[in-house]
Formats: sequence, C-alpha cells, structure tokens
Amino acid sequence: MNHEKRHEKQYETLTSQGHVPIHAWTRGVPFDAKAQAQLKNIAAMDIVHHHIAVMPDVHLGKGATIGSVIPSVNAVIPAAVGVDIGCGMVAAKTSLKASDLPDNLKGVRSAFEAAVPHGRTTGRGRKDVGAWDKIPELVASEWLTLQRRFERICDKHPAIRKTNNIHHLGTMGTGNHFLELCLDEYDSVWIMLHSGSRGVGNRIGTYFIELAKKEMTRHQIHLPDQDLAYLKEGSQYFDDYVEAVEWAQDYARKNREIMMMNAISALKQALGVHFSAAEMAVNCHHNYVSREHHFGKDCFVTRKGAVRAQKGEMGIIPGSMGAKSFIVRGLGNADSFNSCSHGAGRVMSRTQAKKVYNIADQVAATQGVECRKDAGVIDEIPMAYKDIDSVMAAQKDLVEVVHTLRQIVCVKG
Repeated sequence: MNHEKRHEKQYETLTSQGHVPIHAWTRGVPFDAKAQAQLKNIAAMDIVHHHIAVMPDVHLGKGATIGSVIPSVNAVIPAAVGVDIGCGMVAAKTSLKASDLPDNLKGVRSAFEAAVPHGRTTGRGRKDVGAWDKIPELVASEWLTLQRRFERICDKHPAIRKTNNIHHLGTMGTGNHFLELCLDEYDSVWIMLHSGSRGVGNRIGTYFIELAKKEMTRHQIHLPDQDLAYLKEGSQYFDDYVEAVEWAQDYARKNREIMMMNAISALKQALGVHFSAAEMAVNCHHNYVSREHHFGKDCFVTRKGAVRAQKGEMGIIPGSMGAKSFIVRGLGNADSFNSCSHGAGRVMSRTQAKKVYNIADQVAATQGVECRKDAGVIDEIPMAYKDIDSVMAAQKDLVEVVHTLRQIVCVKG
C-alpha cells in the first residue's frame, strides 16, 4: 500500500483539444484561468513533444506561461525562453554563524548595495546606477572569456552589438532580482542572489522573437498567439538563435558568479572577519533552453520559470521578500522533464499590488528583514506571491528540501 502511495501522481492533467496534454503540479495552489488558456495555446502546436509540464508557481507570461516546461522537436519558441535569458539563482553557504553577525545589519546592506550595481536610472545623459561607469578589473577579465563569441554573433546580427553588455556584467537589475543574506535551520549564514543576462540578453531575446514572427508570416504559418512564433531547425535564423541564446545563458551564469564574488568581499569588509564560502554553492538557470532527450526523442527543452531537477541535482527555490527560500535536491521525475518550480510565483500583477497595498503593509510584511520598505518595492510585497509552503507541497515528488533559508538582509533593484 505504501509503495503505491509513493508512486501516486502528484500532477493533474488539463483537458484540452490540443496536440499534447498538459500535466500540472498545481494541487493546493492558485492556477489562473488566463494561464491555463495560454498553456492550451502552446499545447495545440505540433512542434511540442509528448506533453507540457506545469510547475506550481505557474502564472501568465508574455508569449509563454511562466512556470512551464515545453519540449519541442526541431524548433524553438524564442518567447518561451523569454527576454531575461539565463535568469536564475546562485547561493553560497559561508562558514559564518548568526552569532558572528552584528545586531544591526544596516551596514551589511549598505556594503552589498555599494558592491553590486542595482536598479536603473532612466533619462538621457544621466549615469545609470545599475551599470558600471568604470569597468572593474574583475569584470574586464571575465568579459574576455565571453567577448570572442559575442563578436561572432554581432558580426551576423549588428543590432545586438550596441547594448549594455560589459557594462552590465556583474550587475543585478530591477524587478524581482535581489541579493540576500540568509540563515538556514542551523543558523549558518548564506549569500543568495537572483539575476540574468541583463540588457544584452533582453536585446537578443527581443530581436529573435521579432525574427521568428517574420518567419511565421513568410511561411504563412497561423498561430493561436503571434508571440508563440518559432524558428525551425534548418531555417535561416535557427542556428544563430541557438548560438546567441547559449551565449546569453553563459553570460547570465558569469554575471551571477561575479556578483557573488563581490558580495562575499563586501561582507568580509563589513564584518572585518575572514570566512570561507566554499562549503556549498549552487548556480542554476530558470529561464533557458537546453538540448535533452525525453520520451524517446531528442528535443529542445524550454524552462520558463522552472529549474532543472535531475536526480541528485541541486537547485534553489526562493520565496518572496520576507518569506522562506529552499535549497533543494532533484528527484529526477521524468513526467516533469526533471524540473521543479523557480519560486513562489505571482498571484497578482505589479500594478495590482501597488493598488492593493501600501507602505505600512510592506513594513509589516518584511518585519525582521533589513531591506527597502518604500513605495518603490510594494510591487514585490510577499502577499503578491503564492504561499511558498503550498508551492513546495505541490511538488514534493519533484524535489527534496536540503536547507530552508530565511532572509535577514535583502537588496532589491
């Protein structure tokens, strides 16, 4: 009896007249009707292989649904990867304990803010606080590992060249990107951050989404949503897109590595103590495409707001500001294409959150966390997200929890 229970399917299948079924790990969590309709559009496409897997943090996205895992054969949907290509998480466990930290963490937050450019200044002629003005030596050195491939991409597609590429390497950005100091269940100190491929990734994504739309028009292929335009293998731009997207994913990983190095240095300086940060480190994408083999076919697996969770593979599932986050180990569930959620997932838009909540709500919701508590971050208030415990319960057959983290410092863009 126990054996049967262990193998009981956690997902529910959406009924659809589409080409493939939709398996959703959404028991006990909100699953918006608009997101369901968007997923049914994707399931109707004949390039999709076997089924679509939906994670418990699912919500409506532009083009493709956030929290979806889409396997496609001989084609890729650029909008399903999105414009924050390679966005993801990195976390490092330090040798510090909570007792090594000062009672007032404002100095730590200030040190993080000074070490990692974040946010954005808009307006012509004004220095952007979210980009490097003078390129640091570390950034210049790491850019050299990416530059040759970037130049090759730009030679074919000059529109990608004039972007914030080196000036954004090692920077955080805006929105839901963050840098945090956390404590685990043993009061060990962790540094965790969330970011992607910044301006250059955005340009690559936007540029190829438009090319894919033109390809659909040229071949008179009618789609349920024009943002689902795809590039077929062997077509004019397919190889160029795969080359550019793989480069942007490498840029995103490098971006997080540089920020982590700078955050560790900043924390050492702020505390005036030496510590190690090598005990456990996890760096994972959650907006990306990779070549994999599932259900008898080689395919391109697009995870938009999902983390790969192969058996034994480590991942990070962050909660919202003021909520818990999790370091997890994959269980290798084939039905999910070895995937899990990338976070809690929004239950309301940024605009709606600003209408519903105020600064007092933000202060109360982030009590005990050293962070911004002004009007500019109300759209990131914890109540705008799903309950992280419910999200974790819905995917207990996808991952196991290794560490539970709680935020004590949070820097938002």
